[in-house]
Amino acid sequence: MQHRRVDALMTTEVVTVHTDTPFKEIVRVLGEHRVSAVPVLDQDKIVVGVVSEADLLRKEADSEGPARLPISVHTRRGARAARSKAEGESAGDLMSAPAVTIERTATVGQAARAMEQHGVKRLPVTDRGQLCGIVSRCDLLRVFLRADDAIREEIVDDVVRRDLWVDPATITVRVSDGVVHLEGELENKTLTRILARMCRGVDGVVQVHDHLTYTIDDTKLSASDVPPRPGRRL
Repeated sequence: MQHRRVDALMTTEVVTVHTDTPFKEIVRVLGEHRVSAVPVLDQDKIVVGVVSEADLLRKEADSEGPARLPISVHTRRGARAARSKAEGESAGDLMSAPAVTIERTATVGQAARAMEQHGVKRLPVTDRGQLCGIVSRCDLLRVFLRADDAIREEIVDDVVRRDLWVDPATITVRVSDGVVHLEGELENKTLTRILARMCRGVDGVVQVHDHLTYTIDDTKLSASDVPPRPGRRL
């Protein structure tokens, strides 16, 4: 079963700035290209950070003087970091670092988990450290536009026949708007669970409704209930 990779969905034309790009030039780039953040590259085109509208706004916020907040260790540390950015003149001073990036060979699922874990809307895509694209939440959602027939074909040919060695004639697979319905009887309960779980991992699947039955509930068998394999001595 092949999962769609990030490099199949990413945008390859990426707006970037360099560590020495001045503050006003960053503002111009964001406005001209209608983006809220851009990757920051060093002289070797390695992604070293990301500078966003939020990073730039710290300068405007600081222009009215520091806010009066309850003092704590965390507050002081945060205030020093914010003040340092507010005083920054170039992308290298203003950016959030290190950048959260993802390799071009990563799967859509891995990219989605990275976005959720780090609370970001887009990820610079790298190839051995160098920027090669960018992928957004919207890009990842495109996987759910996959045709139902293509989803069903992958489940039948790759999951059922090739991976699980199950005769496709023994089960019925229906897909409607990305929702998979499984019907039929398999050898044991464990196999029904494995099939349903693997179907959930197929690109484009929204949900799996498991209506499968089984001949043996192997989850309740003890070791003595399992017949010996041919040729094996007990």
